[in-house]
Amino acid sequence: MNKTSEYQFTIIVPVYNEEDGIAALETAFASYLPKCPVKACVLFVDDGSADRSRELLREICSRNPDFFWMGFERNAGLTAAIKAGFDAVESPLCGYIDADLQTTPEDFDLLLAQIDGHSMVSGVRAGRKDTAFKRFQSRFGNAWRRMFTHDGATDTGCPLKVFRTESAKQFPMFKGMHRFFAALVLLQEGGSYVEVPVRHFPRTTGKSKFTIWNRMMSGNADCHAYRWMRKRYIRFKVNENNLQSE
Repeated sequence: MNKTSEYQFTIIVPVYNEEDGIAALETAFASYLPKCPVKACVLFVDDGSADRSRELLREICSRNPDFFWMGFERNAGLTAAIKAGFDAVESPLCGYIDADLQTTPEDFDLLLAQIDGHSMVSGVRAGRKDTAFKRFQSRFGNAWRRMFTHDGATDTGCPLKVFRTESAKQFPMFKGMHRFFAALVLLQEGGSYVEVPVRHFPRTTGKSKFTIWNRMMSGNADCHAYRWMRKRYIRFKVNENNLQSE
């Protein structure tokens, strides 16, 4: 039996070459999980790290009963790590947070409080602690993406989100699609989302995996891929069947 089925909420944490930050992750989640308003666990997804991240994840999971991990054979990227988490989770709700802890697990409380009636609740980084150039990239990227998607989302790059698992499992996932969760939610029958301001902190360990190339150039390609997919997205709702036994 998948152990996440014993919980109401599973937090997915993609990890790639974050060995210097694993101790901080253990401290943050060991502190947060007992205080979470619903029964929660954390699922670390090692995206084929080339450092000691996986070894350290094994260690912290061995001494924390609400910690779980899975690992890729080779590096596949952030979207793949998130999708692997979605595929594995069996709790009614799931969340996503980056391993750099520039957002805090404690702010999941704010998102969980708004999930009723919605498919997703997304954080919006208030008082971002990134460089001016990085903030500019984000503003430009969000504006460009909104022009293609018309989803109204203001901060799709915020690495703090809560989903209804049944909704997350329906997302058609391609590389880069983690930036389009709001748009993907709105494609679903009855799908909706809401945004909530959350805190943001400076990165203290590791380094960003994104550059101007993969933020701007690949983001443009992703927008065109989303527009192609949206035109071909299949929607249906079953209203009758005789599959249920009486």
